[in-house]
Amino acid sequence: MTNPRQLAFITLRDVHKGAYADVALDRVLQKVSLPDCDRRLVTELVYGSVRRQRTLDTLIDQLAKKKSHQQPQDLRTILHLGFYQLRYQERIPASAAVNTTVQLAKENSFSGLTGFVNGLLRQYLRKAGGAGEENTPLSLHIDPLQLPENPVEHLGILHSFPDWIVQVWLEQLGLTDTEKLCEWMNQSPTIDLRINPLRTSIKEVEAALQSAGVLVRRIPHLPQALRFIGNTGSIQKLPGFKEGWWTVQDASAQLVGHLLDPQPGEVIIDACAAPGGKTTHIAELMADKGKIWACDRTPSRLRKLQENSKRLNLQSIQICTGDSRHFNQFQNTADRVLLDAPCSGLGTMHRHADARWRQTPASVQELSVLQRELITHTSTFVKPGGVLVYATCTLHPAENEEIISAFLTESPDWQIESLSGVKLPDFTDSTHQGWFKLWPHRQDIDGFFMVRLRKNNNSE
Repeated sequence: MTNPRQLAFITLRDVHKGAYADVALDRVLQKVSLPDCDRRLVTELVYGSVRRQRTLDTLIDQLAKKKSHQQPQDLRTILHLGFYQLRYQERIPASAAVNTTVQLAKENSFSGLTGFVNGLLRQYLRKAGGAGEENTPLSLHIDPLQLPENPVEHLGILHSFPDWIVQVWLEQLGLTDTEKLCEWMNQSPTIDLRINPLRTSIKEVEAALQSAGVLVRRIPHLPQALRFIGNTGSIQKLPGFKEGWWTVQDASAQLVGHLLDPQPGEVIIDACAAPGGKTTHIAELMADKGKIWACDRTPSRLRKLQENSKRLNLQSIQICTGDSRHFNQFQNTADRVLLDAPCSGLGTMHRHADARWRQTPASVQELSVLQRELITHTSTFVKPGGVLVYATCTLHPAENEEIISAFLTESPDWQIESLSGVKLPDFTDSTHQGWFKLWPHRQDIDGFFMVRLRKNNNSE
């Protein structure tokens, strides 16, 4: 089977049964041999339909007699694919989007409803002022989507987010910035890499990739970072990957290592280490001299860390399997601790298409309990005078500012560290409290929160 739309349909059917979008897509693509352009189309249709699910459901609700949740699940998925192409894929002619969606219905046990599918999609086009009818890409003249005036619901339906996430951002950013953030989160993600200075130089990696026809650009103030421009093909087949010259890591995540600022010969504990991007960065920053304890409770994800450190030829990393909340052997042993805490991932939803539908206010509450327990216990790993960096890839105050404020209230021997000696990019938003928030729509990188804490020298 090589029909990209049918493959997208099969993948989405798995997602709606509970599979993670990236896992379901990978499983389907591994079974077929497709040209790159078709692989990209399948990927775009799957991730786009998942991201835009609320908007697509609202279109069904407004145009069909039966609401989206009343439609047979497979038919709803087929309609999602049709509406996604009409609304968001300018390069696909409207007639092709309609005809291929009708064909999907016919091939997937909905032969009797092809007229309904055809009529619904063409109704959308008529409401759009007839745009796209003449075998040309759809360019909306009138938006058929009816939006409520309430700003939370308006943004939630237009940009396809749950109301609670929009509300969390509105309270921090206001309306204009929240809309920009929603738009940014619906873009296809960029891929950044981090060169391994122990094996190569940034110039050498640039030259090797350029010779393979792959375009990259540097990211200001991040000495190891390059960003891919355009399509790369298979990452593992690019020059320098097998040789350990570089690894994939977003610019925001690279900042965390620089904030920790590890030094050669130190003892470092990475309390939630897997899959190991930040652990290996710490090893590179300290010239692979010293000891890094990489702790995590998931053995399969730790194996990924071991594979990466082996490929990068790093020797200083020791694996410690288990929950960092229950380790007592590290008390007062570490010069620095990184707590890259498990979180809701609201800063990286462009990378994880289904994350916005998986997280809930209740799951955020559960995570905040875990985060408090982790910082309370892992702070005991730090020697007097040592450093703890707390970081998350979420933009929810309950997992960030509130965790740090509560910790500092309960721990008088800790304080936020002044960063005058640490060279960080100009685009980092340091607040008057001393923590950093990276807002994706402002800095064009993943959303992150990070803070560096120092333990008093006279702590017991």
